[in-house]
Amino acid sequence: MMSSALGTRVVHLAEVGSTNAEAMRLAAASEAGPLWVTADVQTGGKGRSGREWVSRPGNLFASYMFQTAAPIATAHQLSLVAGVAVFDALLTCGLGRQHGLRLKWPNDVLIGRAKAGGILVESSMLPGQPNLTAVIGIGLNLASHPEIAGRDVTSLAAQGVAVAPADALQALDAALTAALSLWDESRGFAAVRSAWLERCGAVGERLTVQLPQGAITGAFAGLDLDGALLVEIEGGEVRRCTYGDVTIA
Repeated sequence: MMSSALGTRVVHLAEVGSTNAEAMRLAAASEAGPLWVTADVQTGGKGRSGREWVSRPGNLFASYMFQTAAPIATAHQLSLVAGVAVFDALLTCGLGRQHGLRLKWPNDVLIGRAKAGGILVESSMLPGQPNLTAVIGIGLNLASHPEIAGRDVTSLAAQGVAVAPADALQALDAALTAALSLWDESRGFAAVRSAWLERCGAVGERLTVQLPQGAITGAFAGLDLDGALLVEIEGGEVRRCTYGDVTIA
């Protein structure tokens, strides 16, 4: 079902395998966007590194598809753009720093130490299209959250904040529009980086990064100018991480 109740068009489905996959399918079928693909239920939702994203009714599963003239090498910046937008949307929904709302590099939304949402950005240069097609997938635990062994997970409802998916999407649409305007097809990434740093944990916070070659533990030292994670390890050496699973120590 197509809707235009928001500033951006919405394709709402009762059930879909993955909103990201459906958004990219529409793009490949010559849909230019921007548009949202949302669903009541996802049967094949994926998180980062191919992990399953548990998709229960009452939560938000939404993918924003658009085309951009930004260089493909800057597509990774969209994870930080989306993080800023999700944080600001949740403020609008009644969640705030008093609840422990914060961002964790590169694409997690936390309440305290527990994950309340995630972001998955996918991009492609599709045949016959001159610009990059990007899909920003966002999953938010609004009404419920799964129990995952070894991982802290929560929902807005568990914090006493009741938000319907439609209201969360409305707040998210406005916040993402503003964040993408700030990004300005990568020209404004410095401002996005600063905004993200204002919404994350404190410099000096202990964390562990699981890298392909092994884990490193150290202190959060911010982001470099390209958005990579900086970790100060023993001896004062600062390591630059462009990929890895981060755990707060």
